[in-house]
Amino acid sequence: MLVAWRYRERKSLVQWFDPRAWFIFYGCFLVSTLLFWDIRYLSVFALVALIVLLTSGVEWQEMRRPMLFIISFILFFALLTFLTGRGGIEVYRQEHLITRLILPFSLFGWQPTINITWERTFFALSQLLRVFSLAGMTIVIPYTINPAHYGITFRGLGLPDKFAYAIDLTMRFIPTFGRDFQLTLDAQKARGYELEKLRGGLIAQVRKMAPLIVPVTIHAIIASEDIIDAMDLRAFGIGPRSWLDTLEYHRRDYILIGFSILLLIISLALSFFSYGKFWVPPVFLS
Repeated sequence: MLVAWRYRERKSLVQWFDPRAWFIFYGCFLVSTLLFWDIRYLSVFALVALIVLLTSGVEWQEMRRPMLFIISFILFFALLTFLTGRGGIEVYRQEHLITRLILPFSLFGWQPTINITWERTFFALSQLLRVFSLAGMTIVIPYTINPAHYGITFRGLGLPDKFAYAIDLTMRFIPTFGRDFQLTLDAQKARGYELEKLRGGLIAQVRKMAPLIVPVTIHAIIASEDIIDAMDLRAFGIGPRSWLDTLEYHRRDYILIGFSILLLIISLALSFFSYGKFWVPPVFLS
């Protein structure tokens, strides 16, 4: 049986709007954020994402695990970029040195050295704000959008029935796959399987995880075949699909859609005229 994300009715800014209007805003916000590297512009987007996150009504205990993963992911890659400078090569050409760290050991005669520059510092901060803005807006969607409205939402956005229903099934399949994996893990642990004691190289560890991977994969394929057969028996795709629920725009939804389009147009215009590129305060470059 398909399951859904931990959705419930909340006093939420997201749920105050029609889901179609919110996805339009989310798409415009996503594209607008990706157009900038300037920390001043990205701070505005990060502030909007923070407001949405705090007013989403999602409690910390509900999103603790994915949020910790996202925070760790952001910090790891920002730190990696800061130390190596690899990610900013295409954004800036010249670097202004702050200090040089020489590590107290050598590797095959090579002395590891880390150059700390203003460009790397502000690029790492820009990367933090950029990814946080995208992640903060994305993580609230599974918890605040009614799973029963996924299909009708994307159909209302102009997608064909097949694509809308495919997205609906995908959003439901991910938590279902996680549920099946956890059930399989518990069943194998009851039989004496100890995941914590996996040893060996990468190939050996993958081979030893076969008692988890094989049954979960086979069950996912079988469940997919059952869904396909059920859809074929109901003649899905022969003609236009009717939806049980209906969505209706309100004035606030039109305001949000207008604001979204205006945000995208302004962002595109600023990017076209070379505003919002990577920026370091001139005071640090003198």
